[in-house]
Amino acid sequence: MLKNILITGGAGFIGSHVVRHFVFNYPDYRVINLDKLTYAGNLKNVTDIESDSNYSFIKGDINDVKFIRELFDSYPFDAVIHLAAESHVDRSISGPMEFIKTNITGTVNLLDAAKNSWAGNNKSKLFYHISTDEVYGSLGREGLFSEKTAYDPRSPYSASKASSDHMVRAWHHTYGLPVVISNCSNNYGPNQFPEKLVPLVINNIRNGKNIPVYGRGENIRDWLYVEDHARAIDTVFHKGRIGETYNVGGNNEWKNIDLIKMLCGIMDKKLGRRQGTSEKLITFVKDRAGHDLRYAIDSSKITSELGWRPSVSFESGLERTVSWYLENKVWLNEVLSGKYKSYYREQYG
Repeated sequence: MLKNILITGGAGFIGSHVVRHFVFNYPDYRVINLDKLTYAGNLKNVTDIESDSNYSFIKGDINDVKFIRELFDSYPFDAVIHLAAESHVDRSISGPMEFIKTNITGTVNLLDAAKNSWAGNNKSKLFYHISTDEVYGSLGREGLFSEKTAYDPRSPYSASKASSDHMVRAWHHTYGLPVVISNCSNNYGPNQFPEKLVPLVINNIRNGKNIPVYGRGENIRDWLYVEDHARAIDTVFHKGRIGETYNVGGNNEWKNIDLIKMLCGIMDKKLGRRQGTSEKLITFVKDRAGHDLRYAIDSSKITSELGWRPSVSFESGLERTVSWYLENKVWLNEVLSGKYKSYYREQYG
């Protein structure tokens, strides 16, 4: 049976990899990519599939209730994979209202449209909500986030994502909407907007600019290559149990400062510079407000129940990522608009 799948945020970083994965691997599915094309959404992320017969793009805003209702009236969607979100913690601190509007209200608009469209016939339908490990708060030096960890968000971003998770579960329990949720650790890889740590470091080294590091760089994150996340989403989409949550992580914890030094070494090698050259660009800046110390995911549920596990080693993933950014300087230069430069100056000084 032909599946009509709405993927929201499909021109963004993770979304573009998910869209590409489904278009390539499921030619019998019809993939509709919905994206507002904000600063982090870029149609050049999906140029390699734009002419595929099972793919189409629609520009639109999940906050526009009338538009979303008409979209569900126009397309017989069998499933929604919801990735559209404001996602950068720093931006949420300086401007939280956009996160509340998009991540909470936008998600509810989609949930309600799906509920109404699938009323009386939702047994073969699925609303899949993609979330973050940041909803669980901050860990000390020990322990892991599991699906049973209590929510304890610490930033406007993570609080808005926690709220959207709760809304998805509410629509499942109250209205019987078939849903699944996954909460993933930090992603890295090609096509990521350079406000995020890995591409920011790569771009600054490339241009000989200081590398801003919050505090002393002691904060710890669990890192996952973006294509492994796309495979995990595929796995949960096809095998996940309705009403369940699955944590997705790389079992790959790194202090920010150690990750940055590894990137410095890779960049020095690829640029033909003497080892240690790029590390001289490291500049410690005032720590971010409410900066969580450590995130780490327990992925045993998705591994044991659904058979997914990461396939790309961190060293290999970083090598691939650095090579992609160095080979795609035009893409990088085009996304670095004047607005981003102003934001960067305001954020890091």
